[in-house]
This record gives sequence, structure tokens and C-alpha cells, in this order.
Amino acid sequence: MKVLLVINDSPYGSEKAFNALRLHSAIRAAEPSAELRIFLLSDGVYCAIPQHQRPEGSFDIEAMLREAISGGTKVVACATCLDHRGLWGHKLLEGIEHATMKELSDWTLTSDRVISF
Repeated sequence: MKVLLVINDSPYGSEKAFNALRLHSAIRAAEPSAELRIFLLSDGVYCAIPQHQRPEGSFDIEAMLREAISGGTKVVACATCLDHRGLWGHKLLEGIEHATMKELSDWTLTSDRVISF
């Protein structure tokens, strides 16, 4: 099974990114052979930037993404979204690559499940 998670929201300020990554972990635990992919879109690209100053007591999106990547999940960030937010050229978390709508389209069409946060 192929599952695509699309994260549209910044890492802090709401729980959307956190819940997407919690779901990712739950799917990985329930179905270890599933092919999981994460596309960071819109303000979700902020999740790709390392070393956030996170609110005290909040979850650690960077650690959760690193764990997903180390477990074999492909994670990409929308290049256009990075550019529109002035983040082009910023260092991304290791293992996160730039992607385009072409990749999102391909991933959507080849996924069994697509979930957007």
C-alpha cells in the first residue's frame, strides 16, 4: 500500500503537522511494509527548516521528521512554496529534497491513500 501525507501547515501554531506525523507513525506500526511519502506544501515547508525555536512543552516536529526519514519515508518540500516564502537557499533537514507539482501529481496518482493536513 502507498500512502501520501500532504502537510499544508507550519510546524507550530496548530497541531496539523504534529497529527500528520503521529498518523505516519501509527501507519508505520500497523503496516510496516506500507510505502509512506510526505509532501510539504504551502506553510508546511516550514517543517523542513531545522532548529526551530519551538514553544515550551510542545512536540518536536524536526525529530518526528528525522525519525520518518530514517525509517525510509520519502519527504519532499515544494520548491515553489519555499521560494514564495523567501526560504529558497535555506538549509533543509537532511533527507528532505525539493519537489514540484509534477511530483505531487505523480505521487497522488500512484497512491492508494492521500491524506491532507
